[in-house]
Amino acid sequence: MTNTEPRVGSSDLHPSGPLPATAAKKSNSVARRAAIAGGVGTLIEYYDFAVYGFLAVTIAPLFFPSDNSAVSVLSTLAVFGVAYVARPLGGIFFGRLGDRRGRRHSLVITVVSMGVACGILGLLPTHSAVGFIAPVLLVLVRLAQGFSAGGEVGGAATYIAESAPPKRRGFFGSFTPVGSTLGFAVAAAIVGVVALITTDEQMESWGWRIPFLLALPLAYVCLRVRMKLEDTPEFEEMAEKHEVTKSPLREVITKNPLPVLRTVGIAIAANGSGYIGLTYFSVYLINDLGFSKDSVYWTSAIAIALACATFPLSGMATDRWGRKPVLIAGYLAYVVIALPAFMIMGATSSIVVIGLVYFVYMTLNGVVQVPAFPLFTELFPRTVRYTGVSLGFNIGTIAAGGTAPYVAAQLVESTGNAMSPAYWVMGVCAIGLLTVATVRETGRKELPA
Repeated sequence: MTNTEPRVGSSDLHPSGPLPATAAKKSNSVARRAAIAGGVGTLIEYYDFAVYGFLAVTIAPLFFPSDNSAVSVLSTLAVFGVAYVARPLGGIFFGRLGDRRGRRHSLVITVVSMGVACGILGLLPTHSAVGFIAPVLLVLVRLAQGFSAGGEVGGAATYIAESAPPKRRGFFGSFTPVGSTLGFAVAAAIVGVVALITTDEQMESWGWRIPFLLALPLAYVCLRVRMKLEDTPEFEEMAEKHEVTKSPLREVITKNPLPVLRTVGIAIAANGSGYIGLTYFSVYLINDLGFSKDSVYWTSAIAIALACATFPLSGMATDRWGRKPVLIAGYLAYVVIALPAFMIMGATSSIVVIGLVYFVYMTLNGVVQVPAFPLFTELFPRTVRYTGVSLGFNIGTIAAGGTAPYVAAQLVESTGNAMSPAYWVMGVCAIGLLTVATVRETGRKELPA
């Protein structure tokens, strides 16, 4: 069912006549601006989200004091996962907003709310000051972060895909995973700088707050960028033709259940493998292998940043050969290298070797992430695209993204086998392979109307 009333303000966008064809408006210059704005915003959003993961070992005893450090870390990682519970709710809320009022409108709000929540986290009192209220407040702020993040990736992927020419949608779409992954690198670098200029006592006393508080000026910068954007040609045409649906969630569930399930399966593979590298590796290297915090932070930042530089190559590959072949190659490569990666890290004392393993692992994450984002948008009609992508992606992220570092740490704790997280990576990639087998190739085609 669609809305028969004109969208407020849509007629003012083109007062001189009908909208031009969407294909004519999808120039490389328009796509480039959309990709940069979407990627920068996603970078800042995921910086906000990632800082918590890199500071997990530091803040664990501050909010969850225990005689057993493993218990404190597990509790902190559990709160990292709790934030993901709110992501589908955020995806539904911002998806409805984006499908009914415009992609740009929703993306402006997500970056503001995420920045504010991250800044508040940097001001929270610790357990020594307010007792059990401290972890309660931590959970509430993390839920707010998860709610905001739930609308970001689906919105950025939709905005970029609807602005890009069909034959270059994979390349421009790579800016979304570049942004989300590079956010982790920037977070690692900033945490590394703070750890370098403070003593351990200063870091535990007040230094850990600095990376969170930096989210406020970063969010302001992104807000300025996104306020200058226009909405996508797809949405403007949809609004002009009065095709805006009244209930995007109901329509996506009743008319597009298979695309949602396919998005979930592919998101499980991308997030389940990626978050092992993005979040768990730092905990594993510091807590279990005894590497210094600052060396791990800097190694993470450099390895992730270098890996991100390869992501556009995966985008070009998926534009040339299709989404499915690239995804399948990435999943199979992960199955092959997961166990050797953990074995090498466990056997070496060289931070350079660790960095090389980290780089290879995260480069492969680009191979499984980059084709996924344009594919998500190509599974849904434009009336429910934002909602459909956000819903499926966030459910998959809950299932295997936010839980990945906790599951990995718990596997090691319960089995005593430091290699056990590798089997988790193999398992989520098997889910990805099974899911992709059910999908028709969508590359180089027009988005479904």
